[in-house]
Amino acid sequence: MNEALTTDAAAAAVRHARYGKLPERVRYEEMVQEVDAESSGGAKASYNPEGAWNYYSCLALDLGL
Repeated sequence: MNEALTTDAAAAAVRHARYGKLPERVRYEEMVQEVDAESSGGAKASYNPEGAWNYYSCLALDLGL
């Protein structure tokens, strides 16, 4: 049983020498950027009701039915 432990320990040492340690975990707060919708153009700039029909997808219309 001691051989199994030393073999496992040796394998772990080889793995650590090859790959090193894992990088530090990135917190959720560091990944998220909050921007005010009004200042960035947001939803008002992305929706054009007059041009919305250009992006309408309907299989019946595509087939000419």
